[in-house]
Amino acid sequence: MVPVPPTHRIRTTLIAALVVFFSSFEGSATDRFITVASTTSTRNSGLYNHILPLFTEATGVTARVVAVGTGQAIRLAKAGDADVLFVHHRPSEEAFVRKGFGVKRYDVMYNDFVIVGPKADPAGAAKQNAAAAALTAIAKANWPFTSRGDDSGTHKKEMRLWRAAGVNTAKSAGEWYRETGSGMGATLNTASAMNAYALTDRATWLKFANKGELTIVNEGDKSLFNPYGVILVNPKKHPHTKVKNGQAFINWLISDAGQRAIAAYEINGQQAFFPNVKAAN
Repeated sequence: MVPVPPTHRIRTTLIAALVVFFSSFEGSATDRFITVASTTSTRNSGLYNHILPLFTEATGVTARVVAVGTGQAIRLAKAGDADVLFVHHRPSEEAFVRKGFGVKRYDVMYNDFVIVGPKADPAGAAKQNAAAAALTAIAKANWPFTSRGDDSGTHKKEMRLWRAAGVNTAKSAGEWYRETGSGMGATLNTASAMNAYALTDRATWLKFANKGELTIVNEGDKSLFNPYGVILVNPKKHPHTKVKNGQAFINWLISDAGQRAIAAYEINGQQAFFPNVKAAN
């Protein structure tokens, strides 16, 4: 065995000590960020670019957002790959809490969904008062409709509206009904290229630049209401959840400062989201 010189042993011990020291320092530093599993509409609309710097300035905590469809965001949170869930499909959110994956759901904000389509409106969707009736008209006209088809909050809402319309889209898949399996932006791009109809959240629509011949053809029905909720991932399921900083994010969102920040965000002069904190929170 080759003897290790004393100076080398001292140097090795010192390096090891420094690694432990800086690892401990880095660990405390990384505790100042959280991972938020969220929906694409909050990111694509530009909302996070507006509110997250304000949150960090107020708390010193950084929020790293993983923006996917609501269904995928919930799966990430269930797996413990996020500290906070911030999405827009209330039945799924309530089930997430009920099954023990989340601590508590908080109302944060809302906007609405709209049905967009060709300005000429060949299906006559704009003549219908109810959203479900507009979809029935589109189906009867066999005019192209592009769907996200990705288990997102928007897709879940769309499926609920088709059921209300009494239309089984599976029978027309690949014909007039086209699933993109993509996010809202890509689906709207497909709709624009095909001059098709689609369901979208209003914020993404306001931000979307490639509208082509598309316009809003149906809006205002109460069934198009689009609430967003935020939930802390349950540390009893995932002990590594950053409870303190995750709750700080939630508390800021539902505080007066957070609600004012949400209300202040506009796209092309239009308010994109509306604060929705209730006394029940």
